[in-house]
Amino acid sequence: MLKEKKNYRKLTKQENRIQVIKFVLFSISAGIIETISFTALDLLTDWPYRPCYLIALVLSVLWNFTLNREFTFKSANNVPVAMLKVFLFYCAFTPASTWWGGALTDIGWNEYLVLGITMAANLSTEFLYDRFFVYRGTMNTNKRAEKAEKAEKAEKTEKAENETGIIGE
Repeated sequence: MLKEKKNYRKLTKQENRIQVIKFVLFSISAGIIETISFTALDLLTDWPYRPCYLIALVLSVLWNFTLNREFTFKSANNVPVAMLKVFLFYCAFTPASTWWGGALTDIGWNEYLVLGITMAANLSTEFLYDRFFVYRGTMNTNKRAEKAEKAEKAEKTEKAENETGIIGE
């Protein structure tokens, strides 16, 4: 079994902001996928809210997981372990959101309003769950992050050499 790379370096304020922005943007793209697939199922079938929502949710989760693991959290951790942790989140979120979504649409709430509220709840709770549980200690450990860190170190070294008048060989 592969050992996970660990990185417990505290993120800077800017890194945290960038992480939130990336997560929100990728979640918006997942939300677009969820909305399009939900709408297609809603319009093309006579299914009730629940199955349309569940299928759309699964599609958006797979998309969001893939992008956020690679680009937002830059994690090289074990994919099956990370996916299992995300699956556990959805073991709680999915029944709850399916229940409240069905209950609200059953009393006359607009399906798309319920979907939007549910997607906003999903975005905020999943970010916190991913950030502090799924990717805790493994952020910035993939090849993309390592390459960026090497480039940043080289840039700092070059800047220091230029400031001190030392020229590297």
